[in-house]
Amino acid sequence: MSQGLLTVITVVEIVALVVILAIYLLVVAGQLRSIARTLQEVGWGARAVEKQLRAVRSNIDQTNWAMEEIAATLPRVADSAERAGRGAVRS
Repeated sequence: MSQGLLTVITVVEIVALVVILAIYLLVVAGQLRSIARTLQEVGWGARAVEKQLRAVRSNIDQTNWAMEEIAATLPRVADSAERAGRGAVRS
């Protein structure tokens, strides 16, 4: 083969390589934009969850108080039920 033909083939290969790399980079850039949009949505969702958890935090004291009341009352209810059950068995 002649020197000129080898030069032309080499230039064509280099141009083809550059074009393929450019296409690949465009595809990667598109995927990165898609990932960025998804991460933005996840961030919005995390902020929404955080706002809801703030509301829950304020209700924890009320829930704890109610649970303490139930825990304090439950033994008396159990004793009453046990006495009522014994009375029903004797009758």
